Amino acid sequence: MNDTTREPREGPAAPSSGTVPAGTLVPLFIGLMLAMLLFSLNQTVFSTALPTVVGELNGVSQMVWVITAFILAATIAMPIYGKLGDQIGRRPLLIFAIIVFMAGSVVGALAGNMTVLIVARVIQGLGGGGLMILSQASIADVVPARERGRYMGIMGGVFALSSVAGPLLGGWFTEGPGWRWAFWISIPLGLLALFAAIFYLKLPRKNVGRPTLDWGGMVMISVATTALVLVTTWGGGDYAWTDPVILGLIALFLIAAVVFVLVERRSAEPIIPMSLFREKNFNLATIAGLFIGVSMFGALGYMPTYLQMAFGVDATGSGLLMIPMMGMMLLTSITTGQLVSKRGNYKWYPVAGSIIIAIAMVMLSTLDPEHPVWFACLDMAVLGVGLGLSMQILVLMVQNTFHISMVGTATASNNYFRQIGATLGSSLVGSLFTSRLAPLFTERMPAAAAGQMGSSESLTPASVGQLPPAIHDTVVTAYSDALTPIYLWIAPLGVIAAVLLTFITEKPLATRIERGIDSDPLATGSNSIVSPRAPEVVQASAEDDARAEAERDRPGQEAAEHQTDEHQTEDREAVSRRS
Repeated sequence: MNDTTREPREGPAAPSSGTVPAGTLVPLFIGLMLAMLLFSLNQTVFSTALPTVVGELNGVSQMVWVITAFILAATIAMPIYGKLGDQIGRRPLLIFAIIVFMAGSVVGALAGNMTVLIVARVIQGLGGGGLMILSQASIADVVPARERGRYMGIMGGVFALSSVAGPLLGGWFTEGPGWRWAFWISIPLGLLALFAAIFYLKLPRKNVGRPTLDWGGMVMISVATTALVLVTTWGGGDYAWTDPVILGLIALFLIAAVVFVLVERRSAEPIIPMSLFREKNFNLATIAGLFIGVSMFGALGYMPTYLQMAFGVDATGSGLLMIPMMGMMLLTSITTGQLVSKRGNYKWYPVAGSIIIAIAMVMLSTLDPEHPVWFACLDMAVLGVGLGLSMQILVLMVQNTFHISMVGTATASNNYFRQIGATLGSSLVGSLFTSRLAPLFTERMPAAAAGQMGSSESLTPASVGQLPPAIHDTVVTAYSDALTPIYLWIAPLGVIAAVLLTFITEKPLATRIERGIDSDPLATGSNSIVSPRAPEVVQASAEDDARAEAERDRPGQEAAEHQTDEHQTEDREAVSRRS
């Protein structure tokens, strides 16, 4: 990759001139944070409400799909939004994504059964994928990489806030006006984000014609992603791992993945250009992000349910118990972002964060209903530290590797694989949990007690709390034994991520934004990641080079001028003597 656009990191960060009108960066950033809040909030808002929701709609066995459907749809949509954002601009796409998200929220609020609820989550995810990617890429449009650390840190804080605000709101709605308000709350937030997007997001325009869509790539990535998620969701639960359905899905995933690569290599406008994978930093940061996504969403998706069942707290209480994780994630994310912008070093933060995530997973695997509640809070606080050190810095690493014209595509591709990790984490942990729970109920529950407990499909924290002590203890122990060992199984992923990240090459953070003539360097079909430089940038660089060369040659020029003056003086003296 051509690194001529990089500036050395020594010295203060130089602001990029002419990116946005004066005084508009703050409202622009607030609008982007609102869009991200919509997405991140809806990844966690159902974690506390979920036991009640699936109990009321008679769908405990479908619990995993309420979370997985949202993440799956968002994952598929991300690279599409990223590519189109690089082609036509991010503002119209962000407005579209907000509207789609609000439409899904209305459908969910009116859902009368699990099927409609899951469809609503799919619609929300199709909009949510754009909210996530377009917000991160829009910041890269207006803020140089050296300054971007502090903004990315605050965006990480938004995730931290939503990781607690979501479960807390979900619990409060469940016990108060009803869980459907977990959907309705998205409408006022969406309207605020829509207002900000329309009136404040004045981003640089893309001077391109009608975009060329990579339909083949879109279809293949959707098929491959869906097949992979179905394998992890159904395998070992609804179907045995050797069942023809699971084997067929595995074959479908492999075929679709191979065809996707072949299509992308030949496409003029690939949604995930294969040239991205020539960059070592992109590969390492992306794989690490995938592993972190598995750990994060495997824990966040089911910890509130565990807290309600194991410790007997209500939905709101389980949300409050997530505050230690939010607080530490918020603190470390903002602090890390500030340090990166100030010092320019960023490599070792996600390395340390990945190790801490692995430690947190081991701690979570030791949870037991007999432990005090503060032990669970401590475990989640440790997890928050690891996530705060890792998540947004990995995105910054990727963005700093590519030209501004490729930032949307690169950011979306990186987040796609991280969301694959999130999807795998949610579906795999959910499927393992539910497949382990049913046999434990069967083994430990006396036949006479099974009648008093009722159907396991309709169990809610409230109904479990009303069970006789012996049955209650059996149910709680089964929930704990079904879930917590899974965290020990995924702990090695954090260690692997840390090892991979040690091989990252710490490139200096760019101190200015250089824009290419073409909004997309792949428009020629060359699949190249190097974009041409704009005329004004080339001219400015040429002038800088000329000044630098003049500075280097000045001592020699001064010596020559001095020698010429001496010769002229001697000549004048010789003429005077002859006269």
